[in-house]
Amino acid sequence: MDFSAVLNNIHKQIQPLLGQGKVADYIPALAEVDKKQFGMAITLNTGECYGIGDYQHPFSVQSISKVFSFTLALRAYRQALYTRVGREPSGDPFNSLVQLEYEQGIPRNPFINAGAIVVCDSLISHFRDHKYNAQKETLHFIRECSNDDTINFDNNVFTSEMQHGYLNIALANLMKSFGNLNNDVDEVITTYFQQCSVVMNCQQLSRAMLYLAYHGRDPITGREFISGSQAKRINSLMLTCGHYDASGDFAFSVGIPGKSGVGGGIVAVIPGKMAIAVYSPALNKNGNSLAGTKALELFTTMTGLSIF
Repeated sequence: MDFSAVLNNIHKQIQPLLGQGKVADYIPALAEVDKKQFGMAITLNTGECYGIGDYQHPFSVQSISKVFSFTLALRAYRQALYTRVGREPSGDPFNSLVQLEYEQGIPRNPFINAGAIVVCDSLISHFRDHKYNAQKETLHFIRECSNDDTINFDNNVFTSEMQHGYLNIALANLMKSFGNLNNDVDEVITTYFQQCSVVMNCQQLSRAMLYLAYHGRDPITGREFISGSQAKRINSLMLTCGHYDASGDFAFSVGIPGKSGVGGGIVAVIPGKMAIAVYSPALNKNGNSLAGTKALELFTTMTGLSIF
């Protein structure tokens, strides 16, 4: 299949959408991002990469980082993790306090903010027991998955979130009141915001997600990050919960597991085939990349590559 031609076709078709939507201006460091940027990359099991547009432009991955932290937590705690965070779609905005209070501090899934905060708390405990630092180990894992040691945090984004992330701090305090955070709230929130501030580009992200397309094993290096069963669980949660309260619509229109971030990125995997990353910072009303979502829909339609 001529993937370069497919990506060029997509790039032409999504041009009218670029600039539509709204950037995540509630994070001041993201408020001035150029709304018309667009990049897309796919990485095959051979390591061959195809890209279009701004596919090598770095951006804040935000909630895409939750896939990596969840992978680490699932590897460490296995089934026990689900006593603290559920596996169901939320049907509510990604930062909802109401649902969390109603369900007594147990987040619906690891991909909404509250769930990712619990995952961070679990990693702090796990790595502290082994004399390691959760922030450093999460970054190290992302670097391992992408086979790229240049990936790092963006301190400007991190500081911006620390100064303005009042709702996430409220989520953490609410869970602490229900006994579902074991560590100091400030430490947990710092770890969470640091994780979200990781900067990557589409090429790096598509490379990093290959392990989920190949049963937990990097098809290029042969390294096994998680078991095939665990990879199956992560992919299923990306399909059902990876796009907040628009996850059902994404599964319906795109048809592959994926995870979005309010920085404008989306990652997706086609099992046994490839991993895909797209970037366009203008978001739809659900907090997902507007043009990026359409680009992925066009990709699965044009190629016939879907899990359905």
